[in-house]
Amino acid sequence: MRQDWIWHGGRASLDLINTVRDRWSASSRELLVAPADLAEWFQLAELVDRAPDVGEELLVQARELREALDRVLRIERPGISDVELVDGWARRAVAQPVRLGLDRAGRVRVDVPPVTGGAERALARVAADAVALIAAGAAVQVRVCAYERCGLRFLDRSPARNRQWCSMRRCGNRAKVSRHHARRSGSA
Repeated sequence: MRQDWIWHGGRASLDLINTVRDRWSASSRELLVAPADLAEWFQLAELVDRAPDVGEELLVQARELREALDRVLRIERPGISDVELVDGWARRAVAQPVRLGLDRAGRVRVDVPPVTGGAERALARVAADAVALIAAGAAVQVRVCAYERCGLRFLDRSPARNRQWCSMRRCGNRAKVSRHHARRSGSA
C-alpha cells in the first residue's frame, strides 16, 4: 500500500485532484504512476468494494479527467472541452443510486454506494461527485491550501467559509511554526 495518499479534499473529486502533489512546484509529483495505483486509490476511496482491474488506457483517462475536474472546479470560466469531459464521465454514473445522509457533525452528505461495475464506473462516480458539487453551488467553496508548499484542494465547509488549510494538523501547524520561527529570528 502506498503511504502518501491524502484524504483532506472532503469529496472524492477533490481527493482525485490531490493525487498530484506539489502542484505549486515545477516538479509536481504524480501519485497515479501505474494502473495498480489507480485501482488502489479507487478501493481506498471506497468507490469500489474490491480493487478493480485497471488498464493503462483508463489510467490515462483518469489523469485527463483529474485535470479537467481541477479546472472546472476552480476556474470561473473553464474550457468547453473540460466541461464536456466531466459531463461525459458523469453521465456514465447515472444508473448508480445515491442517498442523502448526515455526517457526525449533523451536516448533510451524499452517500455513494460502492461501485460494483468496475473501474470505469468508479471514475464516473468521481465525475458525478464534481457535478454534484457544482449543482450545490459548492464550487466556489473549493479552495487551495494556503500553505506555500502544499497546493492540495479541499472543500471549505467552515461556518464562515474562510478555512485556509487542507488540514490544520498538516499545513496549518506547519504555517504557524514557520511564522513563529520567523518572529523569533527577527527579534533575536
